[in-house]
Amino acid sequence: MKYYISPSLLAADFTRLGDEVKKIERGGAAMLHLDVMDGTFVPNISFGLPVIESLRPISSLIFDVHLMITEPHRYIERFAEAGADIITFHYESNSDVASTIELIKKAGKRVSLSISPDTPAEAIFPYLSELDMVLVMTVYPGFGGQKLIPATLQKVKALRDYITEHSLSVNIEVDGGISPANVADVARAGANVIVAGSSVFHADDPTAAISAMLQGASNT
Repeated sequence: MKYYISPSLLAADFTRLGDEVKKIERGGAAMLHLDVMDGTFVPNISFGLPVIESLRPISSLIFDVHLMITEPHRYIERFAEAGADIITFHYESNSDVASTIELIKKAGKRVSLSISPDTPAEAIFPYLSELDMVLVMTVYPGFGGQKLIPATLQKVKALRDYITEHSLSVNIEVDGGISPANVADVARAGANVIVAGSSVFHADDPTAAISAMLQGASNT
């Protein structure tokens, strides 16, 4: 299985975003995780279209855009135009899942569906054949710096088992409280796309941090 690190921009130094993105790109990251929060779906506000648009011309990273917003279907086309490569929306959001998947496909982007810690994995089994990726939140969405909830790894395993059993090609991404110390646990459960924030952006040597996480995942 191929593993990918997707550092979360929320942990970057916002006074020098361009340099921060180039730093993790040089360090071996495959993706850039962009958390868009509206203060309604989650109790926090982050950034939106202008930040993504401004970073797109300077980076060849896969832009992994995570919409933690209400009515995500209303904004799919705009985020696609801003430079998203993967668009993730939440099963729990008030957008019809099937039609939002179709909107993302129509925009020519990869489709990802996320579940929060209280949502069972089985809720999204019916949609897996239409997805490129699933994002399992390993913390409650909205704030960085939380500890990984161990029970969420059982959902990762259930999803990986279903994907394998049905011969699907779907990546499983995990987000929240992941570091070199526990990356092997999430990889062992079946995740292969790892979101990491402070453990990469705040590291003295981001290249070494990314390498350590990839090695930790690959050695499971």
